[in-house]
Amino acid sequence: MGSQAAASVITIEIERKGDAALVKLRGRLIAGVNGLVYAKIRPLFPDAKRVVLDLAEVTQMDSMGLGALVRLYVSAKNAGSSLELMHLGKRIRELLGITHLLDVFTIIGERGITFKL
Repeated sequence: MGSQAAASVITIEIERKGDAALVKLRGRLIAGVNGLVYAKIRPLFPDAKRVVLDLAEVTQMDSMGLGALVRLYVSAKNAGSSLELMHLGKRIRELLGITHLLDVFTIIGERGITFKL
């Protein structure tokens, strides 16, 4: 999938404040867009010590999208940053649960963890 076609499947909006970044994803996090997602978010590390992905408007995620999240998580850890998730939909929460990744990611809004940009 070309970058223009991928951009029509998912949009990425980044807000930065200090050493934190909020990344809002909208659309489908699926095969063909995972490279674009990684390429747009990876450069935030290590300048942003805390990167939060807002998944409220992600309507679909497949194994490739899940792989992009894991790849970003590893990149964040290697750069001394953290990657956190917020606003998980039911399907995404189930996918993370089935793959035992729900305990790997920090989920904003759970266990008293909050985020304010």
